Amino acid sequence: MAAPHEDLLALRSEFPILETSTYLINNSLGAMPRRVHDELETFATEWETRGVRAWHEGWWEMAITTGDLLAPLLGVQPGSIAMHQNVSVAAALFLSCIDYPAAKNRIVYTELHFPNVMYLLEGERKKGAEIVVVPSDDGIGVPTERLLAAIDERTRLVPISHTLFRSAFIQDAEAIARRCREVGATLLLDVYQSTGVVPLYLEKWGVDAAVGGSVKWLCGGPGAGYLWVNPEIADTLEPSFTGWQSDEEPFAFRPGPIRYAKGGWRFLTGTPNIPALYSCRPGYRIVAGVGAEKIRERSLALTAHLMGIAEEAGFTLNTPRDPKHRGGTVSIWHEDAERLCKELIAREIVCDYRPRAGIRLSPHFYNTEAELEHAVRTLKELAGR
Repeated sequence: MAAPHEDLLALRSEFPILETSTYLINNSLGAMPRRVHDELETFATEWETRGVRAWHEGWWEMAITTGDLLAPLLGVQPGSIAMHQNVSVAAALFLSCIDYPAAKNRIVYTELHFPNVMYLLEGERKKGAEIVVVPSDDGIGVPTERLLAAIDERTRLVPISHTLFRSAFIQDAEAIARRCREVGATLLLDVYQSTGVVPLYLEKWGVDAAVGGSVKWLCGGPGAGYLWVNPEIADTLEPSFTGWQSDEEPFAFRPGPIRYAKGGWRFLTGTPNIPALYSCRPGYRIVAGVGAEKIRERSLALTAHLMGIAEEAGFTLNTPRDPKHRGGTVSIWHEDAERLCKELIAREIVCDYRPRAGIRLSPHFYNTEAELEHAVRTLKELAGR
């Protein structure tokens, strides 16, 4: 009889860094799949041998066809995901579709939202937006009821993180989407810390749009963000942040106003980031091949084990204990967490530190309980406990 998770552990050989380190920072940069080398060689060969013809032999469509690899992980239809350089670009493009009439000009999000997106949202004040920030009592999460109560008839946009970056607290996206529909607000869900480790059902939940990227649990590396817009509303939106790829006849080179294409094409801009679209595909294929449900089951087991041994070692946790609210990361607090994190990394236990969170340890499906025990044992030694 096969050992539990033997099939997952067999995939460790696909990630070379696991041979040289205890890699527990998958919520920041997932391990690189070995086949990325082959994909980038393919890109170089096509550019070298096909030249400009490569655009019409697959490159032009890659911002959509690559997004199709994510469709099962997001719970959406193929053809509805547009690939971009990062979340800043993807979110800015979606925001360019939104106006703020005086009677309905509120943006509602929580104080635990990722700051990068907050910076963008601050710019919406110039368009007449009023920002309402929902507070947290513990720095870990925000009660769903409090957030729902803040979403009222004056709310235009609700941009929230599904899984919070500091604590890995999972917010109830389905309940939030339901409330947004009740008051006619638009929900923009940041799924960066969810995709690839937490199952997503964006269409079923009634989410309006979502953004994310490949750097983390998808093991897709930098340069490949994405925007999904629900087909139910896509054709009603007209982004002002746009480009020739989103025109229905881009090679007509027609002057004047754009004529928007359909589906995900509508939310593209200019020349796509072709090398990054090659390099992200091996990670997408591996993660989708394993499946979000199976990864979630393994993730919950690993994080529960990690929390147990960390508490046993005397550490405080800044992570939800309730599995339905816990993503893939465990944040361990210590008053000297920043220094301890650097010491762990020096010992090839790769993790990171975030203010008000502590040391973040993020096992993925290819990690083992033994690796977690080694990390906590070493941390306890370094902390003098």
